[in-house]
Amino acid sequence: MVKMLFSPVCYLIPLLLFSCVDSGRILRTIKQRVRELQLQKNKQLLLTLMASSQQPLQHVTEAWIHQPLDHFSRQDVNTFAQRFFVNEAYWQRPDGPVFLFIGGEGPIFEFDVLAGHHVDMAEERGALLVALEHRFYGDSINPDGLKTENLADLSSQQALTDLAVFHQHISQSFNLSHRNTWISFGGSYSGALSAWFRGKFPNLVYGAVASSAPVKAKLDFSAYNNIVGLGLTNEAIGGSEKCLAKVREAFAAVEAALVGGNVSQVAKDFGCCQIPKDHYDQVELMQNLADIVMGTVQYNEEGVLMSINELCGVMTNASEKYEEEMEAYNRLIKLSQIYRSSSEESGLDISHEKTVKDLMDTSIHSGRRAERQWIYQTCTEFGFYETCEDASCPFSGMVTLQTQTKLCTMVFGVSQHSLPARIAFTNNYYGGDNPHTHRVLYVNGGVDPWKELSVVQDRTEEGEEAQTVFIKDTAHCADMASRRFTDRCSLRKARQEIEKHVARWLETAAGEKMKKITV
Repeated sequence: MVKMLFSPVCYLIPLLLFSCVDSGRILRTIKQRVRELQLQKNKQLLLTLMASSQQPLQHVTEAWIHQPLDHFSRQDVNTFAQRFFVNEAYWQRPDGPVFLFIGGEGPIFEFDVLAGHHVDMAEERGALLVALEHRFYGDSINPDGLKTENLADLSSQQALTDLAVFHQHISQSFNLSHRNTWISFGGSYSGALSAWFRGKFPNLVYGAVASSAPVKAKLDFSAYNNIVGLGLTNEAIGGSEKCLAKVREAFAAVEAALVGGNVSQVAKDFGCCQIPKDHYDQVELMQNLADIVMGTVQYNEEGVLMSINELCGVMTNASEKYEEEMEAYNRLIKLSQIYRSSSEESGLDISHEKTVKDLMDTSIHSGRRAERQWIYQTCTEFGFYETCEDASCPFSGMVTLQTQTKLCTMVFGVSQHSLPARIAFTNNYYGGDNPHTHRVLYVNGGVDPWKELSVVQDRTEEGEEAQTVFIKDTAHCADMASRRFTDRCSLRKARQEIEKHVARWLETAAGEKMKKITV
């Protein structure tokens, strides 16, 4: 059942970043490249540890637990194999705490118990590290699991119950007791799961860190692009009002060219793999161009593609000479060229037909891509559709709620009319962005568009501990990485604040246990 992991070759597998739904292919690609960059950094860390005679892999095990496919049905006896990792390197037996890293909408890997801020804290606190992969993602999926009729067992509620069963399994396997305090960690969707696990199973997890966690479901998430626009104007990180104005002008020019019938020229200018044959292909093109800007803001200063400062340099640099009439349009072409050269993609794939075909693919090999499963969850639980229909959006108004939600019906047979009720149920069940959770620390970055669906202001009673950490000049899940010399001062302070909370929770838990013993 348990397999030791020794070979560094396995680290060459690309990892998916813990992130929420992203509308287009390019944003998903940027997301994956951020995770791959983290992978390379972690690989270097591993080599450094091995060179210093430390053997971290000797303490890591990969194992599987058989979970019910449907925790809420006594009639359904089917199960699936769920993957997890354990790192015992820092655990102070027998009473040391347990740090649970929760997997999100993608595979987990051994680095999830080898590197990251939660691992740094585990080393300092003598914690046992465990990470559980989310059902229906990565390798935790049955061969026929992606068929639409089987996706009914994919939900956050089932995932939380998986965590509860996993808690029992680990407790039995390592002979844990009430003396072992559990703290959960997660980022983005898995950050929401971390908060919800604490809220729904407070007897199992004592405290939770929820980084960039969108705990509020939202059907029409137009605020995402509004925050992207504000990021482009943020002078502290290289933005400007001129930058935002040029981005708006560029997208208006592209849309005007498409409406004017110049589709072949636009396709040629932006290096498209196909000429847009209908409105839906045009929407794909506009979404992909927006993705370049959205990805830059969401992952600002992560070292992938470019930063906001660099993007705004392209859009506003006076030394770059363009024909005045087409200046902004040509600057956007430059951005797309930078993306393609950095990603080694020959062109932009704008076929809507191909998008639908890919999402209809139920073969198991597509499990690692995760788009089909995650879009199913957006259709049935969360929404999160990054629309561009209001005046604050700097991109194209062609990207509408209608164009995004029609995939729910086309791919899964989920009625668009049912979506508002599904979103309302999620918020009623978990509490939305006012979840009334205790000992949950919500961490958000000021540049991160997902902060709009998280908890960013404390709603504590007088004398209670603060529940939020806000890092004004960082982006999505920035706090989750291990400490770096290049980190902004605000990020260093935020990590110290997180460490204080975790230390306080462990001290409080220890005190409560001592009281029980003496009573």
